[in-house]
Amino acid sequence: MGIINIISDRKNITLNSDVILYIIMNGKIAVIHIVGGKVYQTRIALKDLEGLLKEDFVKVHRGCIVSVKAVHEVTDMVNLSNGEELPYTVRKKKQIVTEIQEKQKKMINALGKKGIPATKEEYCRHYSSFEYLPIAFTDIEMVFNEESHAVDWIFRYANQELAKLEKLSLDQLLGKSFGSLFANMDPKWLRSYERSALYGEVLELMDYSPEVDRNLKVICFPTFKGHCGCILFDLDTIKAVDSGNNIHKMWNTYLKNRTK
Repeated sequence: MGIINIISDRKNITLNSDVILYIIMNGKIAVIHIVGGKVYQTRIALKDLEGLLKEDFVKVHRGCIVSVKAVHEVTDMVNLSNGEELPYTVRKKKQIVTEIQEKQKKMINALGKKGIPATKEEYCRHYSSFEYLPIAFTDIEMVFNEESHAVDWIFRYANQELAKLEKLSLDQLLGKSFGSLFANMDPKWLRSYERSALYGEVLELMDYSPEVDRNLKVICFPTFKGHCGCILFDLDTIKAVDSGNNIHKMWNTYLKNRTK
């Protein structure tokens, strides 16, 4: 874990490498993009930043270093888990991909299992307060492939409301991967859960889920290492309260646009 101290906008700022997504040089100015969309600018050489952050970052072209946590995959661009895309030096693609994968594997292996429930019963005891909530909740563990890309997730805990929403029994859900239960996984959910599990972000998503044929609001947040918790709301069953009915109109318009 790297720490950098910078001066940005005449303020002393201390940044942990865990919150930095990528850094791009603009002349002699380093533009530091962090989790949540905040951007800091400071006068510092890229080589100095590389020295401080080398264990967690990869140089993708001469003016840009990227956190390996933030990389979802490398295609014709470096695709980040938050949906952003960055260019890279194409002639060095093999070297860049190899370095990213090696560092991602090291990072994922370091997550470990300490403090994580080992059985369904232990998960149920840990989340006993969620058992009778009238809101769907699940704890999911991210699944990474050999290239260290998040490709799926496993339901480690779920309450009855989650089972009802997914239209499956708890026995059918628990211990199973999403991909083994549903053939039409939408990558937007995967990327958000990956961000929450690896970066510790609390995220809110509202979108149509073809898997369950529902308009959902999902709040995801980090739980154990490599896991995230998800609270799911079926938006088709939620009634907004507004005397002028403006919220209803806005919400119905939003849903129609999202499902086209």
